[in-house]
Amino acid sequence: MRLSQQTQQIIRDTVREIFGVEANVKLFGSRIDDDARGGDIDLLVELPSVTAEIERKTMQLAARLQLRIGDQPIDVLVLDPSTPRQPIHEQASMTGIRL
Repeated sequence: MRLSQQTQQIIRDTVREIFGVEANVKLFGSRIDDDARGGDIDLLVELPSVTAEIERKTMQLAARLQLRIGDQPIDVLVLDPSTPRQPIHEQASMTGIRL
């Protein structure tokens, strides 16, 4: 995994700050490959219950993370029980590494 321990902690803390303590976050995509270079930070946030204002909170998470870890590309997917599942959600869920 190509994220420092400090960056991982910032991500965990920020996700819980916005989505609550029940939220789980996984890193997926190129950043889980130690041999790859570059790439954006792809995050999957999994929520156990339906969440109000999910789009606003998703944008808020990406913005806060950019402020806290630096200006780099961050993509965030959020899944709650009401989210229609897409192939990208399944791939992220299966291959992602929990932070």
